[in-house]
Amino acid sequence: MRVLLVGGGGREHALALGLAGDPSVEALTAAPGNPGIAGVAELRAVEATDPAAVAGLAVEFGADLVVIGPEAPLVAGVADAVRAKGIPAFGPSAEAARLEGSKAFAKDVMLAARVPTARAFTCADAESAGRALDEFGPPYVVKNDGLAAGKGVVVTEDRAVALQHAGECGRVVIEEYLAGPEVSLFVVTDGEAALPLLPAQDFKRAGDGDTGPNTGGMGAYAPLPWAPPGLVDEVMRDVVHPTLAEMRRRGTPFAGLLYVGLAITAAGPRVIEFNARFGDPETQVVLALLETPLAGLLHAAATGTLAAHPPLRWRDGAAVTVVVAADGYPAAPRTGDVITGADRPGVIHAGTARRASDGALLSAGGRVLCGTATGPDLAAAREAAYALVRGIELAGSHHRTDIAAAAVAGRIALPG
Repeated sequence: MRVLLVGGGGREHALALGLAGDPSVEALTAAPGNPGIAGVAELRAVEATDPAAVAGLAVEFGADLVVIGPEAPLVAGVADAVRAKGIPAFGPSAEAARLEGSKAFAKDVMLAARVPTARAFTCADAESAGRALDEFGPPYVVKNDGLAAGKGVVVTEDRAVALQHAGECGRVVIEEYLAGPEVSLFVVTDGEAALPLLPAQDFKRAGDGDTGPNTGGMGAYAPLPWAPPGLVDEVMRDVVHPTLAEMRRRGTPFAGLLYVGLAITAAGPRVIEFNARFGDPETQVVLALLETPLAGLLHAAATGTLAAHPPLRWRDGAAVTVVVAADGYPAAPRTGDVITGADRPGVIHAGTARRASDGALLSAGGRVLCGTATGPDLAAAREAAYALVRGIELAGSHHRTDIAAAAVAGRIALPG
């Protein structure tokens, strides 16, 4: 199988490692990729959000499968352009990707499908936003309606801060706060059949103890030793299959990766958000534990044959990833700093580049690297991940020191 991978972040490096490890993959190309991906794939300098350019590369490369990593190309219609060339694409159509591209659209679908989620209002002016904030009270949850790279959500006790964020975004979804630990569940689907992957938990806040601003994610771990028994079956029954059925009813079936962001509340699981692609950094830990060949799984979803795919196989143990972020992230990350210690197995590249003059590895984004490790249990995986992080040198960088700590210590309590 010849596979083209679209994207160039940490999620795509994790996908590239999984695809390269599939014996059925004879050639792997990434566009645009990154220095870490270059270790397992040929890189091509193609704009990931240009549907015609990606489709043209897929034809030139003779791709049997195109895997689209980030959300922006999906919303731009890259999957549609690839499929128009007769090439299977893993990723939803632009219409179906609105589940992530518009929070208001996703809420409308959830309402129609009777999916358990927070009450919400869509607001486009200060007056309606103020009414919605007063309806729910603190803590206030304000979400940019459009794509915001995982940083469009503000959760605050300060009404003025919430109102300011609403004004800056223009069109927002304001919803009631859902109390309880959060879970990320990835579901591979061809629009009809659906296979859940292992639940994971990520850490959105920049600082230890869930302090500081929201980020794209500072770390993750899987599996979840504290998850309620039957959680995945319940979410598949009450959330995933009703949502897929509603998307089919609308004439825009969703095929690809449905990311279900959940809060485990006293009343049970409630959907916080949908994404239309693998989450980052949860992908790093979930794929590290997946034993089933990745390319074959994604190809089955892309060709409508997922119902015939064998059950998924998982490695024993646990996985942890810790993000190393640039100085100033998330507000104004500094780039261009030299990195050392990144050339080791388990170090995932998220925001890196090579200096043209000498090939030195440089920081090129806010989230720069991820130390990703597995172990026989969560404690061992956590220690191994932090050992990787300690070996990375990047001036001014920072990382959270508490990824998976509460789970290892058994300190995560379910509400109710």
